[in-house]
Amino acid sequence: MTGQHKSTILAAVDGLALMVLLGVTLLVSGGCTQTASSGSGIDSTPTPPSAKSERELLLEIERKFENPQAHYELARFYHIARAWTKAEYQYNIALGFKPGLLPAQAGLVKMYVDQSEAAKAAQYANGYIRQSAGNTRDTLKLGWEFENLDLDDYAMRCFRQALAEAPDSYDANKQMGLYYLGKDDTDQARRYLGRSFELNPRQPDVAGVLGRLGVVVQSPEPQPEPERGAR
Repeated sequence: MTGQHKSTILAAVDGLALMVLLGVTLLVSGGCTQTASSGSGIDSTPTPPSAKSERELLLEIERKFENPQAHYELARFYHIARAWTKAEYQYNIALGFKPGLLPAQAGLVKMYVDQSEAAKAAQYANGYIRQSAGNTRDTLKLGWEFENLDLDDYAMRCFRQALAEAPDSYDANKQMGLYYLGKDDTDQARRYLGRSFELNPRQPDVAGVLGRLGVVVQSPEPQPEPERGAR
């Protein structure tokens, strides 16, 4: 980034900060609130809204503009506030610095859905899903981010893509099973969680869910650690 370009960008950030100081108020509503997810699939810790204020995030960005997480958190702040132009700008800056930032990808799609721009949401979602192809972990994570924002159709596409590419992935089968569990489809949940457990029986969380669904499973006994000095 050239010094001139960075100065221009920082001036824009300073402008936003000035708006805050002048007392610009935002109408806060539930445009991007997290919803209950179907379960704790692959690296699927929910991302709570940032506890930082708009001013705090702007100051973080002023200190280090190349901070995708700060831009993403500010995008979420504006998204919840339904300040669409600012939210879109911050989502795009975050993705510019880190194109693979999956929560920002899902957030941008959700923003277009919330704006009733279904065609634009589909265009971006299709691109992100294609981009994740060939990387099962990223595909599952993206699906979970979509699911966590109530974008079930896109979530299911991700989970199906992951299973098509890696049918013997215990993670993919597990995530699909947890998805169906969250939709109260216990038959499909048993099917996929059972397959996940077959592929990797060292999953006590999956064993617990299957047990609650009436499936009798037996986890492998833990192997004793070899004695020191033993060969």
